[in-house]
Amino acid sequence: MSWKAKLPAVRGKLLIDEPLAPFTWFRVGGPADVVFLPADAQDLADFLKALDPAVPVIPIGVGSNLLVRDGGVDGVVIRLGRGFNAVEPLADHRVRAGSAVPDAILARKAAEAGIAGLEFYAGIPGTIGGAVIMNAGCYGSETVEVIVSARVMDRNGEIREIAGDAFGYTYRHSALQDGDLIVLDAVFQGRPDEPEAIKARMAEITARRETTQPIREKTGGSTFKNPPGHSSWKLVDAAGWRGKRFSASGKEGGGAMFSPLHSNFLINTGEATAADLEGLGDTVRADVLAKTGVALEWEIKRIGRVGAADA
Repeated sequence: MSWKAKLPAVRGKLLIDEPLAPFTWFRVGGPADVVFLPADAQDLADFLKALDPAVPVIPIGVGSNLLVRDGGVDGVVIRLGRGFNAVEPLADHRVRAGSAVPDAILARKAAEAGIAGLEFYAGIPGTIGGAVIMNAGCYGSETVEVIVSARVMDRNGEIREIAGDAFGYTYRHSALQDGDLIVLDAVFQGRPDEPEAIKARMAEITARRETTQPIREKTGGSTFKNPPGHSSWKLVDAAGWRGKRFSASGKEGGGAMFSPLHSNFLINTGEATAADLEGLGDTVRADVLAKTGVALEWEIKRIGRVGAADA
């Protein structure tokens, strides 16, 4: 009997062999064996404690920086939602935000409470869970500068709180990425300011993003991390890949492309497969390395099995 026939009872939703394309901004990818939408932290803990420990577990947010391969994903994909989206202003100009809270909503709620210093989150797609895990940042600010602590749950359903200075943060990386930990919520430190002044700075960030990034395309945000001393978009641009279509299968007029607006944004023009998108990224990495000696590192998280469309 398959492990999928013996899943623990939950108060949330269990979706079997569920396509993951609708869960990602790229709108590509095969099915997950199981998608679990927990009702709250207790529901998640009970599920993990009862689940066969051999079954892989992968948490995702809104899929803004995620590429799911065409063959789908082994195990259980956990999508945190309504039970993890609270935002609570605290004393001393701090704010607690659930893992499923969109980064821009954290910035807005903090502004309404007169808490400054979190404006940069208005320019980051995705949710707080991902921001904590990958040290998300933009326009000169990063999560490491404002996080106080986070509550996390391990594969056994146990909860603990970790101080921000214990995350081992580096550029777009944390020690949390190296373990089976799910971020439940986090506390951030701000500073006092007038709400209207904070909102004005947020509006500047939003306007800048709208004019320089393809935010209305099927994209995954920044594709590559910036190598030390370099800007990824300049390397991609100089190698001649801005606006150039690509197909992993070699078909004419492929559906994957680096945006003409911002050449570090990989986009699905409508007919790309995950293989096309990942194939373009790896082809560009190889080309940039050959031409410049600089190795580009993926910022987009890629998960799943190689499928028929990838072969």
